[in-house]
Amino acid sequence: MRRAVAVRLSALLAAGALTAATGVALSTTTASAAAGGVTGYATQNGGTTGGAGGQTVRATTGTAIHQALCSRASSSTPITIQVEGTINHGNTAKVSGSSCNTAAGVIELKQISNVTIVGVGNGAVFDQLGIHIRESRNIIIQNVTVRNVKKSGSPTSNGGDAIGMESGVRNVWVDHVTLEASGGESEGYDGLFDMKDNTQYVTLSYSILRNSGRGGLIGSSESDTSNGYVTFHHNLYENIDSRAPLLRGGIAHMYNNHYKRLNESGINSRAGARAKVDNNYFEDSKDVLGTFYTDAAGYWQVSGNVFDNVTWSSRSGDHNPAGPNPTSNTSVSIPYGFTLDGANCVPNVVAQTAGAGKGLKVSDGSCTPQSPDPTDPGPTDPGEPTDPGPTDPPAGTNLSLGAGADGSSKASGTSYGNVVDGNTGTYWSPSGSTGSVSVKWGSATTVSKVNIRLAFGSGTIGAYRLLNHDTGAVLASGSGAGTVSFSPASLKKITLEITNASGTPRIAEFETYAS
Repeated sequence: MRRAVAVRLSALLAAGALTAATGVALSTTTASAAAGGVTGYATQNGGTTGGAGGQTVRATTGTAIHQALCSRASSSTPITIQVEGTINHGNTAKVSGSSCNTAAGVIELKQISNVTIVGVGNGAVFDQLGIHIRESRNIIIQNVTVRNVKKSGSPTSNGGDAIGMESGVRNVWVDHVTLEASGGESEGYDGLFDMKDNTQYVTLSYSILRNSGRGGLIGSSESDTSNGYVTFHHNLYENIDSRAPLLRGGIAHMYNNHYKRLNESGINSRAGARAKVDNNYFEDSKDVLGTFYTDAAGYWQVSGNVFDNVTWSSRSGDHNPAGPNPTSNTSVSIPYGFTLDGANCVPNVVAQTAGAGKGLKVSDGSCTPQSPDPTDPGPTDPGEPTDPGPTDPPAGTNLSLGAGADGSSKASGTSYGNVVDGNTGTYWSPSGSTGSVSVKWGSATTVSKVNIRLAFGSGTIGAYRLLNHDTGAVLASGSGAGTVSFSPASLKKITLEITNASGTPRIAEFETYAS
């Protein structure tokens, strides 16, 4: 049995013992996320739903990914892009269009929103080619591998980051990915997961970061402190020299991560940053927490961590490790719900769940990995490419925008108005599995088509009726979400009545059209 050089923290929290208070940001989260659903800071600021409710397409080249983005009706039209195969410089070209801003030799998610990229089938590998997210919001990247992306100036380069975000990015969830390099900066590699220039509300979960000089950073310099609200949980950092991550300003929450062979330093909190570090397992590593390579101090709140064969350097100059007996020097309030696995079981749980190709398995808070909920739109291989055309937005004006809304009892934290606000990141849910929501106008309006969009993590609508609320007439009935047409009706109020469902439906938008 390995003997720890540093003192183990003895007050390990029992699995599931801590549940943080519910937040008061733009959306309210439940005490714990559904298995496989978005977690952490990406649930805040309206939530992160990616391409939920939109068209699903298949891509086997980088050019096809760009083409899918450029073929949308607008830069915010939701889309899920299922990726299979190897994406590289040879098959990634620039594609032009009014709904995209792409570039050759990199997957460019620039000035867009409401996009999911998910690996399916035999898997998706981005080889020597990274993913850029610029001036964008509501993005999900799931179940992919990104490897050996080199720095600017090399023959195979996208600026050096496996996944990089900058310039006003909001609400990104990166989940079950594998990010890896084959060396450090001297070999031409840079960061695996970087956030710069006002990037906020990001979660990295159930992922592997390995074999790199730099794990990632939040803030490109001591003056770039507009980033933050980032959650890292159930990730494996293995054979990383430093930046696991580097945090400049802002707030980050690290829980239930397994850090193995951090060779020079680990969580580097500096320039006023505050890190909440809960129930992580640090193993065979050096200086895993502190303020390093600067005299601009950062801060941390620690609880329940295990330090297994961790060595600590002496404090001197700009090198200030938190150990050998780390104690909190700040407090951090977390606005979302979360449940902790006990730190002792973290290596085992992370080994079974983290990275691409693990079936999106997650932890249930009691050290037992489980598969995602069946209602989650996970990246299972659908066989043939899926193209649910009816969920594409119909042509014409969405008459619901600016209209009123009401309905039956709603679930806590939801609003009737969320179905008419044009934002797929917000939603209404009934208080149970069935209920109704209505769109209403001050004067008679002719409607002949509706489009129902579900939010990410929604239950399935088993049966519904569309009613002319003025007369009680049934305009249409069916199951699921998407677009339905019916004979034109002049009415002041139209009602979606959900009569059967699996799970709790989340209605993101109740769109109405004249034709």
